[in-house]
Amino acid sequence: MPEGPSIIILKEEVQQFAGRKVLSVEGNTSIDLSRLESKKVIAFKSWGKHFLICFKDFTVKIHFLLFGTYGINEKKDTPIRLNLTFINGEINFYACSVKILEGDVNSHYDWTSDVMNEEWSPKKAKAKLKEIPTKMICDTLLEQDIFSGVGNIIKNEVLYRVKIHPESLTGEIPTAKINEIIKEAQNYSFDFLKWKMKFELKKHWLAHTKKECTRCDLPMIKKQTGVKKRRSFFCENCQVLHT
Repeated sequence: MPEGPSIIILKEEVQQFAGRKVLSVEGNTSIDLSRLESKKVIAFKSWGKHFLICFKDFTVKIHFLLFGTYGINEKKDTPIRLNLTFINGEINFYACSVKILEGDVNSHYDWTSDVMNEEWSPKKAKAKLKEIPTKMICDTLLEQDIFSGVGNIIKNEVLYRVKIHPESLTGEIPTAKINEIIKEAQNYSFDFLKWKMKFELKKHWLAHTKKECTRCDLPMIKKQTGVKKRRSFFCENCQVLHT
């Protein structure tokens, strides 16, 4: 599943189509394709893992789920979920969720919860964390209404950076460490973006999929953690468990 930084890259890649009229549309999505024909794209936006194609009175929301992909000015040998053709090229989406959001896109999203948005609010994130003290931090970091855009890779890397065990209860983590987690959720997201654009993301991973802790020279633990049962990679020696 693409995380927030990957959606930012997509948003930048399609800017050539901003302000352009959709000449034709096709695909096996269940939305009313005729609504998009001859309509001008007002803007491309992103909110966390959501890619947004904004028109005058509605927005097309793309969520790539687990296996979704896209192609710009190229087609893959697989069924197209949504194709948008413009005078200067085309965008193709595959194996993703496509939905219509009616009205102003701003009425659907709280931009202050997106860790890569200029309106991101660490203060609001901290207040929301106080409301869920019994949740494990591995689940909390994946809550999109708090850390929109953060996915499993970012979760694992952030917790390794701040030396917090993924099964720690959010309310038991010291305030100073909570502040670090909030700060690093944003910092690592932008590091992710920088490395992804250079095609070198994986070589910077310190925790995700790793077998040995670079700090302790001890085996990393691989385990499904929390209610969400997502894979966590962590060191039991240097990542402190707070319960």
